[in-house]
Amino acid sequence: MASIPVYPWRLAPDGLATIRQLRARGLRPGGQDVAAQIERPRHRRGPLVAYLYEIDKAKPVRPMTPAKRAALAKANTARRTCPDCKRDAGYVIPAMLGMCVTCAYPNEQRAA
Repeated sequence: MASIPVYPWRLAPDGLATIRQLRARGLRPGGQDVAAQIERPRHRRGPLVAYLYEIDKAKPVRPMTPAKRAALAKANTARRTCPDCKRDAGYVIPAMLGMCVTCAYPNEQRAA
């Protein structure tokens, strides 16, 4: 197994980027292997590691299809719909409550 180069935080050479940096450019790794990694030291814990990919080998992000867009909209609607009152809460229902705030705290009055 070949080892990959490790660079200190913010000192990676030009031509390499993290997945987030590729995404900001409209690119994706496209199946290429990790070219290098950067490590940021942390206090009392192991270093924070980010993998780097070659920008030249990156491919364009695949476009969102109508079916994918519809599935994403359906999933987001389900996350906003209260299972108790069946209404769209207008925000993502907190997992901790499992229902909208109005149903979770019915006796509390809302500030006007």
